[in-house]
Amino acid sequence: MEVKITTLDNETTVRLIGRLDTPASQEVAEELQPVKDKADGTIILDCEDLSYISSSGLRIFLSIRKEAAIKGGKVIVRNINDNIRNVFMMTGFLNLFVIG
Repeated sequence: MEVKITTLDNETTVRLIGRLDTPASQEVAEELQPVKDKADGTIILDCEDLSYISSSGLRIFLSIRKEAAIKGGKVIVRNINDNIRNVFMMTGFLNLFVIG
């Protein structure tokens, strides 16, 4: 699992590459802590290269959303494939996130 974070002005893009499964979740959560710390802007979770997400991965998305809500920021999830969209639909995440 690879994470690429870029920030421009008040917008942070998190590009997720690979499988966000349970073993990868701990490391990814640590890598994303700085994003959560500065969640007062726009956070884009770019899932174009994300092939799988586990419940642990969903919890990471949810924790980012929670921090953004507390700090007045917003989260946009982009480029989800059909498999990820189905997981989001089954778990109710389509209603929790702006999907762009």
